[in-house]
Amino acid sequence: MGRGRAKAKQTKVARELKYSSHHTDFDALQRELSGGQSEDGHESSDQFDDSSDDEYDDYRR
Repeated sequence: MGRGRAKAKQTKVARELKYSSHHTDFDALQRELSGGQSEDGHESSDQFDDSSDDEYDDYRR
C-alpha cells in the first residue's frame, strides 16, 4: 500500500513537464554540446573525470 500517492505525484510531475512551457537557453546548450567553456570558466571536460584510477580496480576481475 502507499503506491497510489507516489504514482499520483509522478504523474503530476510528468504532466507539468510535458505541458508547461519552460524557457530553453539554446546558447548555453550549444556551448555545452560543442565543448566550449561554461559560465564558471572551466572547460566542460573538467566537470567529468573518467580516469581509470579507480580505487576498486584491484578488486574487479
